[in-house]
Amino acid sequence: MDNFLQIENGKAIPRAAIPEVSFDLFFKSISQFVKDDGFIVQFFVYEEANVYKLLAVVRNSNLYAISTEIGTRFQSFTRSVSEKFHMFEREIAEQFGLKPDGHPWLKMVRYHKNFTGKEDVFGNNYDHDIPGNYSYFQVNGESIHEVGVGPVHAGIIEPGHFRFQCAGEEVLHLEIQLGYQHRGIEKMLPALPHKRYPIICESIAGDTTIAHSLCFSQAFEGLGGLTVDKGAKIVRSMALELERLCNHIGDLGALSGDVAFNPPAAYFGRIRGEFLNLLQVLGGNRFGKGLVRPGGVTHVMGDEQRRLIRDKLAEITPEIEHISDLLFGAPTVLARFEHTGTVEHSVAKELGLVGYAGRACGIPYDARVTFPNECYGELPANTNSVTNGDVNSRATVRREEIMHSLTLINILLDKTETTAEEVHMQECSLSPDSFVVTVNEGWRGEVSHCLLTDNDGKVQRYKVKDPSFHNWTGLAMSLRNQEISDFPLCNKSYNLSYCGFDL
Repeated sequence: MDNFLQIENGKAIPRAAIPEVSFDLFFKSISQFVKDDGFIVQFFVYEEANVYKLLAVVRNSNLYAISTEIGTRFQSFTRSVSEKFHMFEREIAEQFGLKPDGHPWLKMVRYHKNFTGKEDVFGNNYDHDIPGNYSYFQVNGESIHEVGVGPVHAGIIEPGHFRFQCAGEEVLHLEIQLGYQHRGIEKMLPALPHKRYPIICESIAGDTTIAHSLCFSQAFEGLGGLTVDKGAKIVRSMALELERLCNHIGDLGALSGDVAFNPPAAYFGRIRGEFLNLLQVLGGNRFGKGLVRPGGVTHVMGDEQRRLIRDKLAEITPEIEHISDLLFGAPTVLARFEHTGTVEHSVAKELGLVGYAGRACGIPYDARVTFPNECYGELPANTNSVTNGDVNSRATVRREEIMHSLTLINILLDKTETTAEEVHMQECSLSPDSFVVTVNEGWRGEVSHCLLTDNDGKVQRYKVKDPSFHNWTGLAMSLRNQEISDFPLCNKSYNLSYCGFDL
């Protein structure tokens, strides 16, 4: 670990403190770290004085940073080190026109011209509509056929293309192409005034408003020297758990519908609405928008809000337990859940899966425990009993997280500290030539924002990592050797974000 700098979640440091080593030493150090059970949090390029810098933030039980200078080509980590790097390197090629030599599957992540105006690595003509020059993996043989789904979806959701290589009903390979939305968030943020940041960041993924808002706010707090009172931390932690509850409960309902078990689907759908309403009680918006800001929260939680939330939890918890027992106690449901869409522990580890998808495969990482912030250092951790990597494991982990979140909110409601005052977004001075990374356990898993400021204190690079960036490949692997009719069930068990990916 001699070549790494150990850093803290949400604590800003001078950029000069990050070790900048030769590429050979960078490659050797990162390779050894990942082979020793390390994982990638951030891996991206930024440009400074016409020089490209590659910066890595990695984790085991701690966070570390290291950087190096690269040219227009650099040795790929994907081929010789780990598949954990494959999406990060493809993104670097797309954003900066730099080529990771030896990458085994180099093609676009999204679909846009690179930021630098350099020649396109992929040979694309971006005057043409997507998907453009995108070569799908193919399986050859007389009995092989392709099934293409999307990007226009039968449901009212975002666009994505799924291409199945099948032998009869058996899926040999699924390739997922995203990047149809062209939102340009990462490129946009450094050019915006600070007052626009919270509106943009809380819209990165509409079902992950609180987690992305927290990452942004904590980054600005670290760079701006802002403090947050205990009452605001309680509200923020409660909001993050309510967001987790809304999504896990909604997805258990969706899974119920996919196995044609309609009573739990209806009940969970209704109960999800109850928790959306509690987010509105807490912060004035059913999706948590407008609540979390650098320095605190925009709504003070008073006695009335505490009482409404406490009473609703007492009313609804027995209903959740009953409906969960109904779902997981049905033999017909378990027959569809168990051994469907299995991702083995070794594969999940190699891909670097995070969140409940990783925990369902026996990877216990939870950022609330490993890198606690807000109130999480004072709260109990969760445990998972079923970690076989299949749909049943992912559904059971969600059920356990629902009950755990209910416990955490009740603990937080018993805390007596209150928010001193409402805090709204203001222009603030950020530390010049500084770096900060924030990590939170969103409902899907590890959400991370990384900011670098220039010598005037302006944001030079804003890097966003949604957990879906790690986990989409996990969904593709879960369809290996499954029937194509299992896709909706596998898909719902992950429920990955399109918009959190299409940055």
